Amino acid sequence: MSNTRFATAIHILTLLAKAPGEWLSSDWIAGSIQINPAIIRKELGVLQDRGWVISKKGKEGGSMLGVPSSEISLADVYHAVKSSHVLGKKNQNPNPKCPVGKLVNGQLEQLFIETDELLYAALSHRTLENFVQQFE
Repeated sequence: MSNTRFATAIHILTLLAKAPGEWLSSDWIAGSIQINPAIIRKELGVLQDRGWVISKKGKEGGSMLGVPSSEISLADVYHAVKSSHVLGKKNQNPNPKCPVGKLVNGQLEQLFIETDELLYAALSHRTLENFVQQFE
């Protein structure tokens, strides 16, 4: 639950959306978020795989949005970087002899799925463009 990938991806995309037509370096983006540029490059790769970001290498290189910010839903960003359920992970080996332990993960799985669906539904109504407008 302490995963910052969604926040990092949104920060990157917001910076790129606010600089249309400009190549932003991973070092510059990292300076805004105050994290290692290698983490930025990793997330840029994920965003590039989705077709949202284009990048070019070299001294004059960098990254920019490859699609209009209105075409990127926050739900899709969440899905692209999600590594676990919103509520976290289940305990791996609850006691099968315990009346709760033997059933708890099945019940938690359903709760986790429902919670993720609620979050996805809420985010699906918001686009990167909507989010970026808060910074104008």
